[in-house]
Amino acid sequence: MLERAWIWLIGLSLLATAVALGQPWLPAGISWLAGLVVLAIAGQKARIILSDYLELAEAPQILRGFTFALALFLLWLVRRDFDSGLSFHFIGMTAVTLLLDWPLAMLAGLVAQLGLLALGRQDWAALGVNGVLLVVIPVWVTEACALWVEKKQPRNLFVYIFCCGFFAAALATLLCIATAFTLLWIDGLFPMPPWLEAFIGYLWLVIFPEAFINGMLVTALVVFYPDWLETFNRTRYLAAPWKDDDAPR
Repeated sequence: MLERAWIWLIGLSLLATAVALGQPWLPAGISWLAGLVVLAIAGQKARIILSDYLELAEAPQILRGFTFALALFLLWLVRRDFDSGLSFHFIGMTAVTLLLDWPLAMLAGLVAQLGLLALGRQDWAALGVNGVLLVVIPVWVTEACALWVEKKQPRNLFVYIFCCGFFAAALATLLCIATAFTLLWIDGLFPMPPWLEAFIGYLWLVIFPEAFINGMLVTALVVFYPDWLETFNRTRYLAAPWKDDDAPR
């Protein structure tokens, strides 16, 4: 098993090297495809190392933690950077928190941040602030919503999907944006625009996609892989409805 894993790793490493060396000769319009190929190869190598070499296939939660850390890293690479230093990208921490629970979600977010730091897409000075904005606040909001739902103990599946998926992601995004602009305003790096009322309207263009993506991902996981969600009470939400009718009154 280990010999086969090493053969695969060597082959994938050679393929990634060949793709990276051939990138300068690609047309400018499709040169970014080489980066996607290298990232896909890196993901395959990580899966082989975690599953075969480290034998983490027997520890699915840790394996999923590494997998979603890589997914966050790739998601945060899809961003729009501005000259002022601001950047916009999806967060995705709501779904990760519901999947891994908050301790492992914090760790996955930190690993993704370090990956961006290694690629030069983030500065050391911004590591702490971005960690709070992109990891701590979304994880805290999602965990608070999940605890509130668990306290109320609803039997309606829609309550879990909406409150923990859609609403938690929207609220986390709103708090992240508000905190970021407040910090920039206090430091004098980004003065508040005079058209603040119009600017608030643009927040919906950021909040809604984040809530929609996280909510749809949580919905798909509830339907197809409910066991993956650490915060999902399968016994309560997916119990047969006729069992309540048979209970003594």
